[in-house]
Amino acid sequence: MLKTICLTAALGAALLSTAAAADLTFDGRSARASAAADGSFTLLADGRPVAIAAQPMRSQTGSVMFDALFALAQQEMAANRVDAIRDPAFNFGKPVDCECFETGERWPYVWTRDVSFAADLALARLDPVRTRQSLQFKLSKARDGHTPGLFVAQDTGSGGSWPISSDRVVWFLAARDLHDNAVFTEQTWQALQATLAKDRAMVFDPRTGLYRGETSFLDWREQTYPDWTRQDVRFIGDSFALSTNVLHYQALRLAERFARERGDARATEYAAWADALAGEIDARFWREDAGMYMSYIGEAAHPVPYAKYDLLGISLGVLAEVFPADRARRALANYPYVEGGSPVVWPQEAQQPIYHNRAVWPFVSAYSLRAARKVGDATRIQREIESLMRGSALAGSNMENYEMRTLAVHVDEGALSGPVVNSPRQLWSVAGYLSMVLEGVYGVEADGSVTPQLPTALVPQLFGTRTSIELNDGTTTYVLQRPETLEGTLLVAGSVKRNANTVTVKLQPRAADLHPHAAAPQPRSDTPRVSQATPTEASAFAPPTPAAPVVVAQQNAWITIIPANHQLWLDGKPAAGASTQTLAIDGHQHCFSLTRREGVLESLHSPMTCVGPQHTLAGATNWTWTAPEPTRVRLRLRYDNPNGPINTGVTAAVKQLAVQCTGHSPQRATVVMPHSVGPQDSTAAEFDLPKGSCTFTLEPGFNMSALEHFAQYNGGKGGRDGVLNAANVRALLLAPVAGNVEAAR
Repeated sequence: MLKTICLTAALGAALLSTAAAADLTFDGRSARASAAADGSFTLLADGRPVAIAAQPMRSQTGSVMFDALFALAQQEMAANRVDAIRDPAFNFGKPVDCECFETGERWPYVWTRDVSFAADLALARLDPVRTRQSLQFKLSKARDGHTPGLFVAQDTGSGGSWPISSDRVVWFLAARDLHDNAVFTEQTWQALQATLAKDRAMVFDPRTGLYRGETSFLDWREQTYPDWTRQDVRFIGDSFALSTNVLHYQALRLAERFARERGDARATEYAAWADALAGEIDARFWREDAGMYMSYIGEAAHPVPYAKYDLLGISLGVLAEVFPADRARRALANYPYVEGGSPVVWPQEAQQPIYHNRAVWPFVSAYSLRAARKVGDATRIQREIESLMRGSALAGSNMENYEMRTLAVHVDEGALSGPVVNSPRQLWSVAGYLSMVLEGVYGVEADGSVTPQLPTALVPQLFGTRTSIELNDGTTTYVLQRPETLEGTLLVAGSVKRNANTVTVKLQPRAADLHPHAAAPQPRSDTPRVSQATPTEASAFAPPTPAAPVVVAQQNAWITIIPANHQLWLDGKPAAGASTQTLAIDGHQHCFSLTRREGVLESLHSPMTCVGPQHTLAGATNWTWTAPEPTRVRLRLRYDNPNGPINTGVTAAVKQLAVQCTGHSPQRATVVMPHSVGPQDSTAAEFDLPKGSCTFTLEPGFNMSALEHFAQYNGGKGGRDGVLNAANVRALLLAPVAGNVEAAR
């Protein structure tokens, strides 16, 4: 039976067990910290000693453990400072000169999303020079010598990288506050223009108003997407992810700012794009029955909601202010947590090993903490601080990830064991821990402002018998003074006094706790708040994904039998709740999928079954078709792309499909042919065609192999052997459709 956690001061009291707050116990394991007179510490992490040297920034609290773990994070940040980086897939594993931050002990390279999130969390403020150099490493010109601009590199990834994965714009989240260097500022502006232009042309979908592509960071297909994407990532490239769209929104806002500062007329256009995108994000990803924003939704051909939620996407949306305030508070309050902390996705997939599935990732917990501070969610603030401390203390390092219930770095469950991949001193985990201390406890922002929001329940552990705690960052000492009485759930700044190099903050209960004028958002009654989550507990695991629906033609109708406890979806919308669905054959293509219901949880969608007329036009680059009347058509290429494995590479084939109809202006849309296992369909393009003859041609596109950055890539094709943007095209598939298929609003 699952237990509901009552959040009281007693929870905080269990965090650290001794009067000196030197011990931490969790899940039957313990850690102990001791301090030396020279400012160094010794951490005994579940029986393993870790020496921690004195560090430039010092925290002095009633918790030796808290102070030691802050020093450990700084020590690991220093260890990630390198003069050269290396990876077996680049430069044949030989060192590449770069005064950069490497990604972690087991990832000694610079990866776009890792360094960008780490920079945004803490590195940009703590070491701007090295952070800037790390980011510059991910900028690139095109290899052809005539394509203008600088581009942010999308690292190797699903189906051959960009645009199946399209979250490279996270780079701009990191760069936005690093503009005290004129050269870097100009590089950022050049990269904004070129990168956003390519994304607008090849990733943006005007039918939905969203950017296509994979969820940011959650890039191991079947860990979070349906298992049928394991060998076919076409759907991922056609679908829309919350986190990635929020990152595009942030990049557009930065472009607007830069353009206004330069008097560039495109500022108005960037602003309009950002405004429209914010509206679509809120409208299309919100799911009222769950009180949360979905992690991703289906493609434009079948824009169905998916019962998958991810903490990074929700947190980024809260922080970017693309959600209405009430929905932002509700979404964070409704996101489930387990005893180990907040898992990065919900619900879990029972047949997948531990990695993103069933896992806590410290950098995501740090973003959740930031979001919780933005909406004043005392419960979430406390949970994330506890989780970050427990994971770091018991592992003796800021690990890449942990199993969600135990915070173990590895759990043996046979084929489901994991986390499958893990690394000590993972850069974004280190940055997340530093962010937790600086912002999450002391409230010190990057601009020097001090806005603490400290859960009252953590005061006994952090203060002990002290009347104040303090942080010295090397230039300024920040002092938090304990209130005389502990009231409410959250302590905020009362008076703030600045004296030379000291900032003293008198903590007091927030006014809303003492004089509530409106009820705070409460989690749904069926939202899991569990003390443990094992594979047998239904509340943690989604129902199995159904097989594709079987649709048969009978007389003049398409007939589908709907199994019990299943929901049929038709052209992006739920079908009526009957055991049989009948749809008239009308000369248009229609697409179906199924989900399974078990209690309050819903499965991921089955593969689509599409029925109706489809014309197969043989050939590789040029096709002609005559429309009998004005018709909207959905086009896909039948192809195979053997240029790399499903999980990596830079050679997703990206082309422009051009349509020229007699007497009309040409139309163009992007089609993507990711790495494949044999023949399959490309991403879709839709056009409104007039009556008469139309000619379809494939025109050159752009992929990551076009960048100079990948000239040193030897992990697959499209690197040292030159640019490669090709697939074996066999036919053009053309299906009439009934107008613009849109998600229900």
